[in-house]
Amino acid sequence: MKTPEFSPGPVVKRTGQLYDNPEKKVDKIRLTIDGREIEADKGMNVLEAAHAAGIEIPSLCYLRHINEIGSCRVCLVEVEIKGARVLQASCAFPATEGLVVHTSSTRVRRVRKTMVELLLSDHHRECTTCIRDLNCELQNIADNLGIRNIKYTGEMKQLPIQNKNSFIVRDYNKCIKCRRCEAICSKVQEVNVYSAINRGYDTVIAPAFMQDLSQVACITCGQCVIACPTASLTEKECVDSVWEALEDPDKYVIVQTAPSIQVTLGEVFGYPVGTVVTGKLVAALRRLGFDKVFSTDFTADLTIMEEAHELLERLERGDKLPLLSSCSPGWVKFAEHFYPDFLENLSTCKSPHEMFGALTKTYFAGKQGLDPEKIVVVAIMPCTAKKFEASRPEMGTGSFKDVDWVLTTRELARMIRQAGINFCDLPDEDYDAPMGIASGAGAIFGSTGGVIEAAVRTAYYLTSGRELDVLDYEELRGFSGLKEAWVELKGRRIKVAIAHGTGNARILMDRLRAGEQFDYAEIMACPGGRRRSTDIRRQGT
Repeated sequence: MKTPEFSPGPVVKRTGQLYDNPEKKVDKIRLTIDGREIEADKGMNVLEAAHAAGIEIPSLCYLRHINEIGSCRVCLVEVEIKGARVLQASCAFPATEGLVVHTSSTRVRRVRKTMVELLLSDHHRECTTCIRDLNCELQNIADNLGIRNIKYTGEMKQLPIQNKNSFIVRDYNKCIKCRRCEAICSKVQEVNVYSAINRGYDTVIAPAFMQDLSQVACITCGQCVIACPTASLTEKECVDSVWEALEDPDKYVIVQTAPSIQVTLGEVFGYPVGTVVTGKLVAALRRLGFDKVFSTDFTADLTIMEEAHELLERLERGDKLPLLSSCSPGWVKFAEHFYPDFLENLSTCKSPHEMFGALTKTYFAGKQGLDPEKIVVVAIMPCTAKKFEASRPEMGTGSFKDVDWVLTTRELARMIRQAGINFCDLPDEDYDAPMGIASGAGAIFGSTGGVIEAAVRTAYYLTSGRELDVLDYEELRGFSGLKEAWVELKGRRIKVAIAHGTGNARILMDRLRAGEQFDYAEIMACPGGRRRSTDIRRQGT
């Protein structure tokens, strides 16, 4: 099992133009691991060097460049070095020239097995009913080590499960104190929700005073969920509620899918990363019983049109610039907590999935002669923040919500398996009309930088009657953590920026507070934007 690696993405130079990070020549070293002489980059730790050579060392707490603290002690190895009498944590031990390492000696295997047994001795082992069954790093490592009995007995924690919010469930009884959640929240997102409370056996990694996530400055981005190696942090599941709606003959159940779901769902069913499975996704949703299958790309187009007009209006008035995108609910919540002085800069547009829900229960209901009270809108979305957004009281009209239920990719995959659908054998089918149709602008909306590119291109067309070649906007694409550029619009040069990950958003917002001028900015809460969501636990990327 490979170790997940998370990277916040590089931050480019802050000069108004996009710069690629220059490739640097990396010095090489040679060391011996398990009798093999291998070559590694200078500066790597032993764990990285081993993985680069195809030698697997299990670990639980390690996140590349983010959490390299050696706290779980599962990655222990034996090193032949003068004075080294104890085993070393490979994630924190530097790979050096001539080093000799043993990753699977009798001593290493015995100690590694003991460490995992100790973790399991205080772990609520509900594997068959656990939401992370067969997708749990602790479970996989225990199986690989051949652990069948836990010989350590004694006190076991009985801590409350926190699920008062609509987005994330926290089960402290399954926490192994790897501190991944704390690391990614503080070092990547820079929200700092988690920290260690108490000492020794009583230590918990939690928000201050062990409050529920709804009571602290959590932005609901769900990065802690994807970082967690167990089921201590999981998305708030609503599969049963969706099944109940589908089985109710009085309900007209409509589903919408975000652009990224058309790619990420394939990974769950064994397709190579990046495989587009749009046709099979639509076919699976029809077989689950949804009355209409639509694409959120439809309202992504509407969002682009609205933001383009709003940008032109603000440029004309010179009022409340820069215009800040409002498509990412995690970013919106981040702004509410940390940058309330910029709330009036946020676009007045709802996010595409909420806009879709509102249109479905007004425009579509009217055209089809349906009672909006009987329409149930289900959204398949890439992150837990969409669950929170759907629960906000302003996201609805009168007695009904715009979007009733939000499922992540993992939840949809569970429903497909529960229904006994062989996803890989499904035929390709098309979305229903008219709310399953989208333009190329709606399609690029699904990529980081797509909102700002599509809106600027649309604004350019609205003001000039001409289209610009895609190449003119390539510098707005890609996965750099923070990008900026100048573009021509309405006879003037405007400065735009793109930030993904709220750590990078904080850099940009601090520059705005300091007086630096921008005209338009797209901000996504998740590192990597929409394509790297909390839905899929990417191994080794």
